[in-house]
Amino acid sequence: MRISTKAQYAVRAMISLSLYGEGRPLALHDIAGREGISLAYLEQLFVKLRRGRIVRSVRGPGGGYVLARPAEEIRVDEIIDSVEESLVPVSCMDAEGRCVCTDNCLSQGIWQGLGARVRQFLSSITLADLVRDARKCG
Repeated sequence: MRISTKAQYAVRAMISLSLYGEGRPLALHDIAGREGISLAYLEQLFVKLRRGRIVRSVRGPGGGYVLARPAEEIRVDEIIDSVEESLVPVSCMDAEGRCVCTDNCLSQGIWQGLGARVRQFLSSITLADLVRDARKCG
């Protein structure tokens, strides 16, 4: 299973927002410069993150983005779900993790199990956990 660049960038941007915004609005160009992500790409991601109620925008001078709720309440799977269409491990599964090939698919059990474990793992990690790890490293 490969997590897309879109998902990776969204997680990195959220860590940066939480770590450097410290509850204050942070402009996307600050995140873009710090993370080496194109500003146009970040704008697209943050539209999706806003729709997913992960962030909210603050207009005006000193505006930018802030977390929509505490970092302890934002899970990594939510961030990825906001920018991705699904978190399924193989292309023959639909967004809910069901096999779309046939009812007689002999390998669907392994892919469903893998998908469930990946989701369980990602849902066990909060943005606050990632920020704590980033502070230890930096």
